[in-house]
Amino acid sequence: MIITLFYYLNRLVYLYSILLVVYALMSWFPGAYQSKFGQILGRICEPFLDLFRRLPLQFGGLDFSVMAAILALNFAMNILQRILINLVY
Repeated sequence: MIITLFYYLNRLVYLYSILLVVYALMSWFPGAYQSKFGQILGRICEPFLDLFRRLPLQFGGLDFSVMAAILALNFAMNILQRILINLVY
């Protein structure tokens, strides 16, 4: 049961990571954030990205907050995986 729960949680984190990448790529297209799809993604992604936008992650006009957010998600999943492995075995 714990393994199944972890599997679905891992899939959700993977899906959220993809949504973050799509949201970041939308910045390349004018007016993409104002579309209905862009507004929905904004409501999903912005609260988490705002945590990383407070950090100095902008270099030369590029914003690396999405990359930091994805790395933080993966790091948290790795920590959770290690904790669950120790609980199961």
